[in-house]
Amino acid sequence: MSEDLEKTNTAYQTIEDIPGLGPATVNKLKEIGFKTIESLSTATVAELVSAGIGEQVAEKVIEAARKSRAITFVRGDELVELRRNIRKLTTGCSSLDTLLQGGIETQSLTEFYGEFGSGKSQLCHQLCVTVQLGEAQGGLNGNVLYIDTEATFRPERVQQMAPRFGIKPKEVLKGIVYAEAYTSNHQTVLLENADEVIKENNIKLIIIDSVMSHFRSEYIGREMLANRQQQLNKHLHKLMRLSRAFNTAAVITNQVMASPDAFFSKAVSPVGGHILGHMSHNRIFLRKGRNNMRIAKLTASPSLPEGEIPMRITERGIESDEDE
Repeated sequence: MSEDLEKTNTAYQTIEDIPGLGPATVNKLKEIGFKTIESLSTATVAELVSAGIGEQVAEKVIEAARKSRAITFVRGDELVELRRNIRKLTTGCSSLDTLLQGGIETQSLTEFYGEFGSGKSQLCHQLCVTVQLGEAQGGLNGNVLYIDTEATFRPERVQQMAPRFGIKPKEVLKGIVYAEAYTSNHQTVLLENADEVIKENNIKLIIIDSVMSHFRSEYIGREMLANRQQQLNKHLHKLMRLSRAFNTAAVITNQVMASPDAFFSKAVSPVGGHILGHMSHNRIFLRKGRNNMRIAKLTASPSLPEGEIPMRITERGIESDEDE
């Protein structure tokens, strides 16, 4: 490892550009999912050591990547300037955008949870369209990476929504990079190896629908809970690191569980425990209302007030009365 590595502030384009990294180390990094400078800058030493890379080499490699990405301490006024890079993605539903004060924020994790049929996957389909819009229209002028764990994605539904936003049905599917995850391990591996896909395909939105489905079905019993939460925590941290490194929006859907002590009400809560609760920045509860309405309630956010709004699922997608 070159001593120059510790001193440089060069803006590297690829991990091969980092001086002192041999082909064998580069291959090891790529094997464990660190294929770009962006993902390497948010890695931990332990992740690299577990792949057989020496601790000192790991520290220097990560330091070089972080200096290249200018990841360091900043003052509050500098942080304000850095946050100017954050964008808002329209949901395509004006009332929901109002609730979120402009839409879904990049570099943050937004969670939609609710019972089956509450509109979670429908909303994900619509976001696949809106992310492709120009920034003047509330989009991010990019594409979406869609990880499907419940086999609920329907390309024809996306095509059905597209004309409402001025996108041709034949063109809209070209902006979706799709993968179906068959197990929780497969789901984790897909995300760990996503950095190169994100960079090459101009991905501006990452969707996992639903994040807990496989974890919930595979880790059964109290004795497996600790291991499940550990794997889930690692998975969510990887999602957040990718979101921040590439300035993308991150959206997950989540299942709910009934409260056994609620005798007189239909009380439900999101699964995933405190790990998921702490990682999600904005949590929105979706539930069915009267007359085919859906109610979206913002239950937790670091900067937005709690509130709820009505919306409707139609052939055109998810919309409010003002959108018709």
